[in-house]
Amino acid sequence: MADWVFSIVDRLGAAGVGLLIFLENVIPPIPSEVILPLAGFRARVGAIDALWVWPAATAGSVAGALVLYGLGAWLGYERLYELAGKRWFVLSSRKDLERGYSLFARHGSAIVLLARCVPLIRSVVSIPAGLARMPLWRFTLLTAIGSGVWNAVFLGLGWLLGENWERVEGYLAPVSKVMLVLCLVGLVWLVVRRLRGRNRRGGAHRAR
Repeated sequence: MADWVFSIVDRLGAAGVGLLIFLENVIPPIPSEVILPLAGFRARVGAIDALWVWPAATAGSVAGALVLYGLGAWLGYERLYELAGKRWFVLSSRKDLERGYSLFARHGSAIVLLARCVPLIRSVVSIPAGLARMPLWRFTLLTAIGSGVWNAVFLGLGWLLGENWERVEGYLAPVSKVMLVLCLVGLVWLVVRRLRGRNRRGGAHRAR
């Protein structure tokens, strides 16, 4: 992964950083904790333009987030609500969806802003923002602010650490793994609860 990132950054410069961060937002397994510290190091040694690397990274973040926001808006709350009522849809019940929608309606701005600084969640939070039809200007602004802070921190760490930039990924990798495990556990819990609730309703119906 690092060699691939290295080749793109050195070949395309700041534009390559923006492209990689765009892909990182759309495809979360591509880690920004590798891309950004490397870019900071390469900017320090003059291999890429230090003035353009942060704007390019932040533009890539916003562009990637808008793709997932568009996916959420295309799916729409009403369509997802219809799906949640079908027996084969095991990811969420309608009650869970209503609770999530209500939470996002009340605290969506804070969720989007803070989630941009949490590994893995920073990408997928764009989908519920689209589902809830958060005003596009607000979503874009909050994403730019949160992503700008995240990008500045990791570019700065790469600049400060120099040739030891890979330490950043080593420090953050356990956090990313924990977040992945928590997301998987949460997904499994939702599915199991949905299936158990369906079985209880089926048993009560047969008892009548």
